[in-house]
Amino acid sequence: MGKLTDKAVQAAKAADRDFKLSDGDGLYLLVKTTGSKLWRMKYRFEGKEKLLSFGQYPEVPLKEAREKTFEAKARIRKGVDPMAEKKAEKAARIEVDVAQGNNFETVAREWFEKFSKSNDWAENHSSKILGRLEKDVLPWIGKRPISEITAPELLSVMRRIEARGALETAHRALSECGRIFRYAVASGLAERDPSGDLKGALPPYRKDKHFAAVTDPKKVGDLLRDIDGYYGKTIVVRCAFALAPRLFLRPGELRKMQWDWIDFDDAILTIPPSGHKMGKKTQAPHLVPLSSQALELLKEIQPLTGNDKFVFPGARDKNRPMSDNAIRSAMRRLGWTGEEMTPHGFRAMASTILDNMGYRQEWLERQLAHEEQNRVKAAYKREQHKMYLPERRKMMQEWSDYLDSLKAGAAVIPFRKPA
Repeated sequence: MGKLTDKAVQAAKAADRDFKLSDGDGLYLLVKTTGSKLWRMKYRFEGKEKLLSFGQYPEVPLKEAREKTFEAKARIRKGVDPMAEKKAEKAARIEVDVAQGNNFETVAREWFEKFSKSNDWAENHSSKILGRLEKDVLPWIGKRPISEITAPELLSVMRRIEARGALETAHRALSECGRIFRYAVASGLAERDPSGDLKGALPPYRKDKHFAAVTDPKKVGDLLRDIDGYYGKTIVVRCAFALAPRLFLRPGELRKMQWDWIDFDDAILTIPPSGHKMGKKTQAPHLVPLSSQALELLKEIQPLTGNDKFVFPGARDKNRPMSDNAIRSAMRRLGWTGEEMTPHGFRAMASTILDNMGYRQEWLERQLAHEEQNRVKAAYKREQHKMYLPERRKMMQEWSDYLDSLKAGAAVIPFRKPA
């Protein structure tokens, strides 16, 4: 078999099993089932067969692999084992990495600090990324020199996440690790990104953008009665749970609600641009009229958390909002599965039922804080957060009254009710 060509190396495709393409002088290309192409050199030293690795194609092209083979052969002729030499260099490099603090955690936090600020990540987004790293990645490889972490080692970390049924989290964590490794390569702290070798190693997942929601009146009544009878771990979770159906808020907006956003006299919640999803685009606050029932629930918890920043502070740290899993866990304790209802589903529940009752779509869209799709139209709505406010006040009170009637088991949706 003749020498390899650049075209042949580039055209090599993954098969059902690993296979080799020989170039001569012991050099060959190992094509993995994952699609990775790795340069290897087989040689003998002091009567023993050994294997030397030269890196991955295309980072190491054919010409460079041949040069490395020529250099290794020259070392062997001089009585030097290139593998033993490489191991010694690796050990010295690890010592330097440890001395300089170039472990995965140090580089990961440096990457996070740099990119979270330069890209102006939203607090919710950045906290999720950091939380995944701290919970699922750093305990396992955080102290390892970043230049020495291998693809199998990284895969074992992802497998732990997958094993608990969090496949989407595993995919996200792998992607974030890849970004950290590429940052390390660009900074001269690592030679390559091992996450690239794991393409296809995790099962694919399908992201469902539709949140499960209860919209049948009878089931809504059942859910409300369950919520009304819920006495879980804390009054904080119970009040947040009871408010969730009445405010149309996204789960993150609800749990991060602050006392200085609430005007009890005017019965309105004003979420600043930094506190809601569309705020970054619109630079406008989001106004949420508060029904008498919502005000009553807020006044119930005020003596407990009124001196704190957050209406619903965390159980362990009052300077942080309650866990994003608190309401979901409460639902599960009551027997409502994720296929039936989610915390985000309260928005879909309100939107669907009120639309069936004949309330205008513009009022619903504004109350849900959905982005105006027509960019020209949106440009003229500088005060769009105030649009339809009187109508929305009336709608929010009627919605709370309607929920109470469903909870009492006495209401039926009057479809297409004139609004």
